[in-house]
Amino acid sequence: MLNALKKTSLFARGALAAVLLIAPFSGYQRADAFTAANADTAMNSFVNTFYDASAKYFYTNSDHLIHSEHASGPNGGLYTDFWWEAQLWETVMDAYERTGSSTYRTMIDDIYTGFNTKYPDMMLNDFNDDLGWWALACMRAYEITGTAEYRNRASFLFDQIWSDWDSTYGGGIWWKRDGTSPQKNMATNAPMIMTAIKLKTATGNADYLSKAQTMYTWIKSRLVNGSKVNDHVEGSGSGTVVDWDFTYNYGTFLGAALAMNQATGTSSYLTDAHTAAAYVMDKMTLSYSLMYEGENDSPGFKMVFARNLNQLRLATGNTSYLNFLQQNATQAFNHRRASDGIIDSDWTAPARSGYIQSIAAGAGASILQLVPADNYTGPIAGNGIYEAENARLYGINNESSQPGFTGRGYTAGWNTNNTRIEFHVNQNSASTRTISFRYAAGAGNAGRYVKVNGTVISNNLIFTSTGGWSNWNTVMLNVPLNAGYNSIEIGFDTAKGNNNYLNLDKMTGL
Repeated sequence: MLNALKKTSLFARGALAAVLLIAPFSGYQRADAFTAANADTAMNSFVNTFYDASAKYFYTNSDHLIHSEHASGPNGGLYTDFWWEAQLWETVMDAYERTGSSTYRTMIDDIYTGFNTKYPDMMLNDFNDDLGWWALACMRAYEITGTAEYRNRASFLFDQIWSDWDSTYGGGIWWKRDGTSPQKNMATNAPMIMTAIKLKTATGNADYLSKAQTMYTWIKSRLVNGSKVNDHVEGSGSGTVVDWDFTYNYGTFLGAALAMNQATGTSSYLTDAHTAAAYVMDKMTLSYSLMYEGENDSPGFKMVFARNLNQLRLATGNTSYLNFLQQNATQAFNHRRASDGIIDSDWTAPARSGYIQSIAAGAGASILQLVPADNYTGPIAGNGIYEAENARLYGINNESSQPGFTGRGYTAGWNTNNTRIEFHVNQNSASTRTISFRYAAGAGNAGRYVKVNGTVISNNLIFTSTGGWSNWNTVMLNVPLNAGYNSIEIGFDTAKGNNNYLNLDKMTGL
């Protein structure tokens, strides 16, 4: 049940916006990546913490307890729900394809058995996207193992989901089969395109390709606007497109586009895939690391993106994709938790001490399985660009209505106590750096405090009036940074003399 949870996990932090990007991003600082031993360690830690070999199923949480935050799976939420288990099943496939290990090969079959034990009738689930993730995963399992059961299950699920295609909004498959929460979204339709192409390849039935082309034409016309991949369409009449940005929407769209290119040879599909990849790499990162999108379902979004980006990398040999994935893998591994080795939902910051959800840990384990290691294990400093809308926001919304911003938008207003922005900064060595905040102060001079690693270094940094909200300026500040991880916080506290409204676009200079 993705979208209902997405609204609480991310959009409480503010609406998202976008601008156009066409070519794949290449503005990174070159750095090598992790080791093969790191990839083994990450996967072993994930399995040891989350996999119940007797149930042949993954626990929802690292402490093996039920938490109300996400308790929608079997045994009252002790085990993961539909789409989490599908993604974690693919994590095992990621590991198998990297290692060829008989352990992971056995787990592929076991997890399928365990899931069917918990969900003997999959069609009791009304969410077509949940069913679709399993159809896609089943086809991948078929390609790996040759087991006909996986292909047959995928074909059955595809037919059931396809029956919910109709002409409302010009086409598309409904998110839910029971008619509640009526919308048609990318998460339901794009994975079905990939599944259809896999079924066409496996069966030779050209009807699958025809349906894939129909679905692709619809999502491209209704849910894609230039480089922007939107979330869903809803409402009366022709419907209203909701333009939420999620990495998995870009991931599933680029995966669908790549599948269409490979099935037809049409180059425009490949262009679409590159455009979607470039948008995320340039606009949904924090200094070249995939941004934090929230908890619950949201950590799984970048797993879906990374998995499909890797397929695009393999198909095209694009070195910028390889570098991006390697740096993100190293970033994730460097911030794993020391006590059990698992990776948390924010790859740019050290893992928390409390319970960690399996979808988050699985995403971190997966990215280390996808690409070859080249034996760098130091900090990943990235490209030095920290878009404010991609940082950790507390009580602050994003906007994109005023022209002249960079990235997808800017953080807006925020003139009440305890509102703050936290940038996670990783550096190769300790040093004092001059950072620059790009901002608009259309209501006059504004003041904010700045903390570095918990220490206030400026009680009231003044952002001089820009004379209007579409006018942008910069203010600079020297900050002491440690080697490795650092936290830079900019916030509002009247006790420190802070005042007035402020729009913050980005932080640079690191």
